[in-house]
Amino acid sequence: MSRIAPTDAPLPLLPRPDHAPPLDAGAPDTAGAADALPAWDLSDLYAGTEDPNLAADLDRAEAAARTFAATYSGKLAALSGDALAHAIAEYERIEERLGRANSFADLTFSGDAGDPANGRFYQTVRERITGISSYLLFFTLELNRLEEAELEAKFASPALARWRPWLRDLRVFRPHQLSDEAERLLHEKSVTGRAAWSRLFDETIAGMTVPVAGPEGRKDLTVSDALNRMSDRDRAVREAAAKGVAEAFGSRVRLFSLITNTLAKDKEITDGWRRYPRPGSSRNRANMVEDEVVDALVEAVVASYPRLSHRYYGLKAKWLGLPKLQHWDRNAPLPDQDDAVIPWPEAVDRVLTAYSAFSPELGAIGRRFFDNPWIDARLRPGKASGAFAHPTVPSVHPYLLLNYHGKSRDVMTLAHELGHGVHQILAAKQGYLMSGTPLTLAETASVFGEMLTFRAVLDAETDPRRRRAMLAAKVEDMLNTVVRQIAFYRFETILHGERAKGELSHERLAEIWMQVQTESLGPAFEFTPDYGVFWSYIPHFVHSPFYVYAYAFGDCLVNALYGVFREGGDAGFQAKYLDLLRAGGTMRHRELLAPFGLDASDPAFWNKGLDVIAGFIDELEEGQG
Repeated sequence: MSRIAPTDAPLPLLPRPDHAPPLDAGAPDTAGAADALPAWDLSDLYAGTEDPNLAADLDRAEAAARTFAATYSGKLAALSGDALAHAIAEYERIEERLGRANSFADLTFSGDAGDPANGRFYQTVRERITGISSYLLFFTLELNRLEEAELEAKFASPALARWRPWLRDLRVFRPHQLSDEAERLLHEKSVTGRAAWSRLFDETIAGMTVPVAGPEGRKDLTVSDALNRMSDRDRAVREAAAKGVAEAFGSRVRLFSLITNTLAKDKEITDGWRRYPRPGSSRNRANMVEDEVVDALVEAVVASYPRLSHRYYGLKAKWLGLPKLQHWDRNAPLPDQDDAVIPWPEAVDRVLTAYSAFSPELGAIGRRFFDNPWIDARLRPGKASGAFAHPTVPSVHPYLLLNYHGKSRDVMTLAHELGHGVHQILAAKQGYLMSGTPLTLAETASVFGEMLTFRAVLDAETDPRRRRAMLAAKVEDMLNTVVRQIAFYRFETILHGERAKGELSHERLAEIWMQVQTESLGPAFEFTPDYGVFWSYIPHFVHSPFYVYAYAFGDCLVNALYGVFREGGDAGFQAKYLDLLRAGGTMRHRELLAPFGLDASDPAFWNKGLDVIAGFIDELEEGQG
């Protein structure tokens, strides 16, 4: 969970929508025997949902929270610096205990969201944690009421100085803080408000089937299986899957519209009370980035649509021999793309070899995820689709969720999520409150790990046709990470702006979706009307409004960072990079990038990252000559 954001903040690392085609959790295994793929063992957290240690931890946390409130509520201003440092350390211990229970509930639910028992367990634990944390709510609110001079005087204590980064980030929310009573009301009602609507969204999709026509007749598939088929080599299979998805979500579009409208209005009300200037501002504060920096990123990407996505998809249409692309052609394999299944052991070797070649320490940390049951890559019904890394708590270790099919993109997803996991382990020494990073920096290690793996595989390939296919696949992933996510951000910006004037019909939501897709993907596409419902399966719009630009931020940042590494002028790059990861949330992006000579506040910074993508497309165009 976010360590410092307001109580309605989401989990930090959600699956990346459409970075790679959503992965099937229920199709036959194509990467080897199902039991050859790893499954996680959550017993490092708790032995199971009935583990008495879980109940005992929650009981201990509640007792400690009550004592903490009785000891410190209303008394922080009078504490010495040493005493305040002791209070923060105790607060961290209680929060970490709650975080451990919450992590177990999250992961259990993700492992099989289709099991009603898991849904009830998840909700029960969340409600209990919300109740316990109500006793702690006063602490951050009261800290933010301390005057700057008053707090600065306390920093004379070396013990308190350790907590300066956490207090610095906490006070970003000071202008948006409400009264204690209002904060407690919002906190306690969250389980029946935003969290309940999010759960409804998750359980609805987990229980859905998608009717897909085929040579053997109509077949009902899971949502993730149907979406995965939209990257099939056979265009008829892609089209049938797309039409099935449109039918399944179209028949429920009123429900998804209601969820979306309700959550957008809920956010508008909360933002109004907190005096945020615009809908995305609360996310930017949590990311420790200024509104203006995000604006510069969005403007740079939108201005680059013609030289990036428009140009690339024009090439792709020619490669596929199509006058126009349909939306189900966006993730179509290229004619020269290798369809060979990559067994799990080979995928592991590719990723770890690339990590170790860059830094033996990075590779050794990554290997721990494979030597221990910290990864769940098996395919099964009810399991969350896509992939994510969950940091859990520093006293345990992260867990990774994937759905591995043996495609080359699956290998890149493994490299991506392992980057998150390694980052989380390196930052763990900062402790529960300061190990988490803003979303804009959380993507650094993951995208960098992905780039390391891609470059290693590309540099080893000598066949020109295979190199072109690999390069094109990388460009598609980068477009999905940068261009597509900024299009999603634009969709949210328009949606939330219009929702302030009244509820939006599903027809209007479709119009907004088609507008941003047409703008971003360009004239190579011809969109069928049924594509207008595809906004409704994107989980980020529900769970984490305005989250998505962090992907583009991270990708462009890493492109610039990797450029410094490839130039080879800095012999100490690896050491500086590991220090960046170890810093966790103790430093802002300006401080972290300064050793590399980079500044994200410079408008030219974003074009450095976008130029990398444009350069790849240049190379693909040259190969046509």
